[in-house]
Amino acid sequence: MATQERPLRADAERSVRTILEAAERVLAANPAASLEQIAEAAGVARTTIHRRFANRQALVDAMVRNVLDQLDVVIESAHPDTAPPLVALHQITAEVLRVKLGWPFAMTESFAPGSKWAQGQQQLVTRCVALLARAQAAGLVAADADLPWTCQVYYALIGEAAHNTTGTDPHELATKVIDTLLHGAGPRP
Repeated sequence: MATQERPLRADAERSVRTILEAAERVLAANPAASLEQIAEAAGVARTTIHRRFANRQALVDAMVRNVLDQLDVVIESAHPDTAPPLVALHQITAEVLRVKLGWPFAMTESFAPGSKWAQGQQQLVTRCVALLARAQAAGLVAADADLPWTCQVYYALIGEAAHNTTGTDPHELATKVIDTLLHGAGPRP
């Protein structure tokens, strides 16, 4: 018989959220930071962290799971299978940038080579290619475009947007990313 984890009480859930957010801030600034430093930043005792997370890797795993869950919500809320492709692409891009700007350490961990999160990332790529195929069918992407390659370029543009322009409005960045993806940097006809 399968067992289910009991949901956390509201105060425990807030405590976990506080720890995850503090861990993101601390590890983004110093990936080698200790649990003690994370506990201090979260305003909790180190034992509180150990009560929720067996070890440092369990905490990092929870951070990555949190980011992947956020990305799932972002994608679903944009209705990539039914919304106009350009609308869905812009909404997803803006919200992915928001997550990426807010959780840079966890995002990097989720894409780490050999990561145990590779299957989740592959699902995101599959959904990206499917949305790009809808954009292609709508005439937004060239009919002969290599969609997996286009997806990689799209990811690279998002990465550069998040890396080089921290603090900029995600919707403005999304517009730049989508414009560059669909039109490149060459002169407009």
